[in-house]
Formats: sequence, structure tokens, C-alpha cells
Amino acid sequence: MTKRYVSLPDEAEAGMREFISEVDQRLAGEEDTCSVVEDVLIDLSGDREAYERWQAGESVSTAERIRLQSYDPCNTTLESEYYAEKDETKFRRSKHLQWLWRQFDSLPIADNVEFALRFRRMLADHLFEECGDGCRFFKGISFTYGHNITIGDNTVVHDDVHLDDRGKLTIGDRVSISDGVHIYSHDHDVVDQTEVRNYHTTVEDDVRLTYDSMVRAGCTVGENAIVGARGIVQHDIPAHHIAIGAPAKSAKIKPGWEEAATPIEEAGVNRQEERRLEYDLPEELTVFDEFGRDLSTPE
Repeated sequence: MTKRYVSLPDEAEAGMREFISEVDQRLAGEEDTCSVVEDVLIDLSGDREAYERWQAGESVSTAERIRLQSYDPCNTTLESEYYAEKDETKFRRSKHLQWLWRQFDSLPIADNVEFALRFRRMLADHLFEECGDGCRFFKGISFTYGHNITIGDNTVVHDDVHLDDRGKLTIGDRVSISDGVHIYSHDHDVVDQTEVRNYHTTVEDDVRLTYDSMVRAGCTVGENAIVGARGIVQHDIPAHHIAIGAPAKSAKIKPGWEEAATPIEEAGVNRQEERRLEYDLPEELTVFDEFGRDLSTPE
């Protein structure tokens, strides 16, 4: 199946290109990223007049002041900001870019598909460790940090996908990630859930992760494989296999790939521990158990 080619009117196309190019150049330059994000969000939200009134010392309501302050990512926090093992230097910039991505998606203009796909693709170049050509990112995608993600060429990520890069996440070329998919790179100890283990999770070239499926941290989904709807990947999926269920198990091999594929009876290997990423916490870090529990071993 091929899709229809859709184009914008010339004037709209020219304006869109100019705006995205301007933001791209500002993010790539020496300007403070926090200031760039604030400016872009103020203008896209149509709040420039109110912002200038506030900056001039004129009276604004408490709610209006909070809204205007929140365009500046330095006045916000994200869940991942609280994670003890994060790379502070990398996160300082990726937080600002992630805030721009998330707040852009909350605006009505994010429903303009042609504009939104190009805007997010431009942001991906600045946020991700690496992003290939021709990628498409739809609405509602969330990340842990963003800077631990590598994505190849012509990959499409659909609505409401979560890409957890608390560890490391590598996604190949021509991968299709359907609505509601969650891909994880961290896991928790079964006794002490505050003990976090990070892993390298890989989705290889030409994989299809269909809607609402999940890939557990440290797993590899092999080249040209398919994970069926709501499948939960708990171990490696070999190349060319079709895996379904919870937990996802290889049900068949793609027709025509039988000679190249691992036999189904040899599938189901868990190599998670081979991909564990060790980390050290700063000595001066103050840690706490957010649940306030006694984790001592029962007598």
C-alpha cells in the first residue's frame, strides 16, 4: 500500500520552513537553550503580549503568572529529573528540549500533521544521541531523557509511545512503532523496587512493534521481526519471527524467511544481564526511600 502525497499551499509551506529553520539554527547556535525554548513556546502559544505586560511589571493574576513562568523550562521539573543516576550535564540540555517537545504537543498547532512531523524531526536532531533521515514522530511520544536514544533512517513512531532511555535505547532503520507501545531500558529489583538496573535495549532494522506492545529492558527484537498487539516481550525475539502473547512467544516465522531464521524451538532466550549498564552514584548525593518503608529482611 502506498500513501497519497499531500502538500501545503505555497505560502504556508514557506512560513513553516522559515520557522523550523530559524528554531533549528537557534538551537544549534551559542544562544542559551532555555531562552530559545521559552521564546518559541511564548510565540506558538500566542502569549507574547501577556508575557511582555508581565515583564514590564504590570499586574497579572496568579494563574497567569504561573502559566507565563512555565514557558521557561528552568521553572519546571520532569519526573526523570529526580532520578539519582542521571547524567547531570547531558540532562541539563535535554530537559529543555524535552520540555519544548512536550509543550508543543499540547498546543492546537501540533494537530497540523505536516508541520508537526517536521518540527519534531528537527527537535530529534538536537535531543537524541543520533537520529537518521526520514523519521516521523507523531503526537504524545514521551522519553525519560532523550539523549540516550539512537534511531536509524525512515523509522516511524506513532501516537502515545513511551521510549524509556534511562539506560540506553537503540532503534534501527525502517522500524514501525505503533500507538501505545512502551520500550523500556530500566528495571527494578523484585525485593527493593527502589534499586534500579539499567540496560541496553535494541529494536533492530525492519521490526514492527504493533499497538500496545511492550519491550522489557535489556531485550533485543531481531531484524524483520513482528511483535503482535499487546505482546509483552520478556526475552529476545529472533530475527524474522512473529511473536504474540503475554509473555510474547514466537508463534511462526515470516513466510520466505524460514531458512534464514532461528528455529522456533530455539527461541525464548533471555540475555538481559549481558546488557546491563553499571553506574556509580555521586558520593555527596542524598538518597531516600520515597515510600518510607522498612526494607530489612524478615526474621
